[in-house]
Amino acid sequence: MAFRLAPHERGFYPLFTRAAENIAVAVEGLAKVVAAEPAERAALAALVKDAENVGDDLTHEIYLKLNSTFVTPFDREDIYRLTGALDDVVDAIEEAADRIVLYRLGTLPPGVTTQVEVLWRAAAATAEAMPLLPTVEKMRDFTVHVNSLEDEADVAYRTLLGELLNPAEDATPVDVLTVLKLKEVVETLEEAADAFETVANTIESIAVKES
Repeated sequence: MAFRLAPHERGFYPLFTRAAENIAVAVEGLAKVVAAEPAERAALAALVKDAENVGDDLTHEIYLKLNSTFVTPFDREDIYRLTGALDDVVDAIEEAADRIVLYRLGTLPPGVTTQVEVLWRAAAATAEAMPLLPTVEKMRDFTVHVNSLEDEADVAYRTLLGELLNPAEDATPVDVLTVLKLKEVVETLEEAADAFETVANTIESIAVKES
């Protein structure tokens, strides 16, 4: 265990837990956007935006605490990285929901639902595991699981991208502009999966340093 000169500020842990729980709220909202009829999506996307605003407030609160705390529970650099990665997840989720509405997309490919389902499992795992952060060595299973989910998300992303850019001969034709819009959405969902992986990798780094 790393040597500490003084009792360190533990108020960071509840903030990280709240941030993880808020991510789950955002992903749940995104799932509703994806499943909804186009006319219903704007109102649902507004709820995802609300979660993104909550995420921004939590990020700001953590950074304020970091700037006013002399002895932190773990390295400042890791606190910045973990905070930033959690914020990146929410930002990507909100951006995906916003683009679905902004681009006035109709029925979405099944692969989008697959991507969101993987994100939901990553969000649930993160929300469940984050309270263990004070005993970070117990989060090994979480980090392995989220890295596995990112691999799954990558397969879903590549499969869907291939279907969009090289559709089967018997597939319903989709105009080029719609393909480009959908491509941006699926890329943003992949960015969210990557951010989850950064969360897991940062926690793994913290565990190594604290061991």
